[in-house]
Amino acid sequence: MDAQTFDIQPGLSAEREVVVTEKLVATHTATPVLSTPMMISLMEGVSKDLVQQYLPPEFTTVGYEVHVRHKAAAFLGSLVKVRSRLLQADGRKLLFEVRVTHGETIIGEGEHRRTIVPMHF
Repeated sequence: MDAQTFDIQPGLSAEREVVVTEKLVATHTATPVLSTPMMISLMEGVSKDLVQQYLPPEFTTVGYEVHVRHKAAAFLGSLVKVRSRLLQADGRKLLFEVRVTHGETIIGEGEHRRTIVPMHF
């Protein structure tokens, strides 16, 4: 199957608001801030959820490439917006633009790639 079969079109987007909790912060810093691995996890999660609704139940996506910059701190208790927009759908390969913001401040941004796979491969 290819992405056209799944009716996944570039331009799809999703956004999720997340409070920076203890679970999401770096533990080795004097001031608790959103960690880079957790920021990336949030970006991947929103991207996965964005396209999952267009896939048959026996398919999902897995991430295989991430290019992001963590540009600013988001402190413990901050409300951040995690956004994902599908830029390309080429067969099973999907390219997303991802961004995390706190108000007008860009916390992190970049690109993320996922591929469509059977649930049991």
